[in-house]
Amino acid sequence: MFSKEIIQSITAAAARHALAPATLLAVADVESAGKPFATVAGRREPVIRFEGHYFDRRLRGAQRARARAAGLASPEPGSVANPRTQAARWALLERACAIDRKAALESVSWGIGQVMGAHWAWLGYASVESMVDEARSGVEGQIAIMLRYIDKAGLTAALRRRDWAAFAKGYNGPGYRKYGYDRKIARAFARYEAVSVNPVVPGVGDALARKPVSRGDTGARVRDLQARLFAAGHKIEQDGVFGPETERTLRAFQRRNGLQADGVAGPRTWQVLAGGGHEAEPGTIWQSLLAALSRALSHW
Repeated sequence: MFSKEIIQSITAAAARHALAPATLLAVADVESAGKPFATVAGRREPVIRFEGHYFDRRLRGAQRARARAAGLASPEPGSVANPRTQAARWALLERACAIDRKAALESVSWGIGQVMGAHWAWLGYASVESMVDEARSGVEGQIAIMLRYIDKAGLTAALRRRDWAAFAKGYNGPGYRKYGYDRKIARAFARYEAVSVNPVVPGVGDALARKPVSRGDTGARVRDLQARLFAAGHKIEQDGVFGPETERTLRAFQRRNGLQADGVAGPRTWQVLAGGGHEAEPGTIWQSLLAALSRALSHW
């Protein structure tokens, strides 16, 4: 899991983009293994991964031959191994930059979202250097790059409805199932959801739980309920429609947790789904979030 400082930064960014923080935290955690920074030569740098096949495509003639001879480029993906330590990866990048700096920077996946430098123009940066500068500026810069990619790739809706498979296919590629990328995100989401970081987005989460949710209801409140049931281990479609399937799943959850199995998501059911706590008034959602975070993180 990320540190308290990183969680707060990602939570703030998620709220600005109307995303449930646990969803954005889950993606960032899986991409960076919970470590957005490394210490390299006494500096705090974003984590990177160098892709030799990207570098190979961007070189020609003598430069390509030189890079291949140095073990920095290959037409085959995965043929250029990344060193185990980030310091060694940054040293590898420096060697590549000595051959062609722009091509080298484009051949790296940067920071907390592991976004390829090759996407700089598509993402609206003036140059690859501008994108790299943002990645190196701090965690907020890294998150900004990741959010740009999610938005540009049309994946925001999938993230909001917790459609991990659709998100994984768009973010990780068509081979996501081979490595269980969607399942990794679902597990990470459940971990962050458990420390009550999710209910801060206006229109989503515990702030929506003021009125009971029951059969026949539709919309964001129902989607939030379905997402929480999914995170609790129930297979359920997150379509925002409270129909027979949602009612059956909710009753099963209530029975399992010693609640009245009435198929209505009332205050007590929401509390258990959220892991306890109380509702925040609209003007104090942020204060309640930070207080809940502090309580949860103090036990780490």
